Amino acid sequence: MAAKDTAPSLEILVRGPEGCFVWNGPPFGNGEPSVKLERVPCSRAKFSEDGSRLLVMKSDFVISIYDCSSFKEIKSFQVPNVLAAVLSPCGTYLQTFQKSSTPQDKNLVLWKIESGDSVYQQFQKNMTKTTWPSIRLSSDEAIACRMATNEIQFFDPKDFSKGIVHRIRVPGVAAVELSMAPGSHVAAFIPESKGVPASVQIFACGKEMQSQPVARRSFFRCDTVHLKWNRGSTGLLVVAQADVDKTNQSYYGESKLNYLTTNGSHEGLVPLRKEGPIHDVQWSCSGSEFAVVYGFMPASATLFDKKCHPLLELGTGPYNTVRWNPKGKFLCLAGFGNLPGDMAFWDYVDKKQIGTTKAEWSVTSEWSPDGCYFMTATTAPRLQVDNGIKIFHHNGSLYFKKMFDKLYEVEWKPESPDRFGEIAELIKSVDSLKVTETKSQGQGAASKKTAPAQKPAAYRPPHAKAAAAVQAEV
Repeated sequence: MAAKDTAPSLEILVRGPEGCFVWNGPPFGNGEPSVKLERVPCSRAKFSEDGSRLLVMKSDFVISIYDCSSFKEIKSFQVPNVLAAVLSPCGTYLQTFQKSSTPQDKNLVLWKIESGDSVYQQFQKNMTKTTWPSIRLSSDEAIACRMATNEIQFFDPKDFSKGIVHRIRVPGVAAVELSMAPGSHVAAFIPESKGVPASVQIFACGKEMQSQPVARRSFFRCDTVHLKWNRGSTGLLVVAQADVDKTNQSYYGESKLNYLTTNGSHEGLVPLRKEGPIHDVQWSCSGSEFAVVYGFMPASATLFDKKCHPLLELGTGPYNTVRWNPKGKFLCLAGFGNLPGDMAFWDYVDKKQIGTTKAEWSVTSEWSPDGCYFMTATTAPRLQVDNGIKIFHHNGSLYFKKMFDKLYEVEWKPESPDRFGEIAELIKSVDSLKVTETKSQGQGAASKKTAPAQKPAAYRPPHAKAAAAVQAEV
């Protein structure tokens, strides 16, 4: 583990109507962030999973790649009619999807960034959120696969010119999810068809073990699924969603949380205490625990171990979001979207709540890679007014706030949590900065005492107001 003095600095990508720029992250020297990368006009910007490179989509179908150690442009690609682009996890490859009119146009292209050459081309009729990116790579880029009609195709990531090196036949497959760290297994979803129930099947990625699934779970009343692998690739959480709730309890359909393990030790429903939808589920950084927010409002939140035994109840409230700190010590339980924005911060190690606050109208939220800060953002097009960024300390106290006329996207630059020091030491260093800031701001804060807010009067209908006026005249 890296020592504190060699730990990387936090950085934040911000994108608005004029383009994107990168801030130096907290702690801020004078209360305001400094700019690491000056504004670049663009329509989209995204880091690679490891944070080593930044993809920027500019006008005239130009895609620029930046090295995040210096934020210098290292390669530029001209891709006519490009509709989507994504970097591979380690920033080795760029994958693009172009608008195409005929099958002769190989519109799905994988580019080697270092050389600028295309290493694989394929025709793909259309692209959806479920099927993009088309070619999936594990976090270490040791495994590469692609979903095709009735099969999963595998490639050699070191030499894509070999084409498809092996296949797994999965009739009716509609979605796949490759485990990321390590890329040892792939999960496939097969929808319900002709009376046969829908199913999720897990296959090992080694050539010798691919003919039969190592785990399988079937379910009726399932239209879509969300597949979530843990770190270590030993467990898979499956949120099975039906568009229609046959019990008529929910307008939004019904959902169930299933859990499968790659060693076959567990295949079944997660035992939840309350009826209702699955709002959110997230694995811890260790891959040994997961948190679930579920049930009709007020929702419940529970932490489970990887044997599906409850570890900690986080109570009930107006919550639909859970975010687990990258160091595994803290959690944030929140109610965003159409909920009021309540946030509760928990210390998982000490099993206690450490703070509560609110972040109304938040669209996105995430912990910083070092686990010390929690950032929320209100962005367009979801919300066209009150766009802005808020950064909170690990206990929910507000550290920084900035409003924008229009804000499209905000994200932390990814970093491995292992590159930072122990979370307890990081918190101590942040707390010492907070004490210094409080002393310098104390006198100014004391002089700004505000009058107590006036209690709103009770509503009186117009005819009652008129009657009161007449009575006063009499």
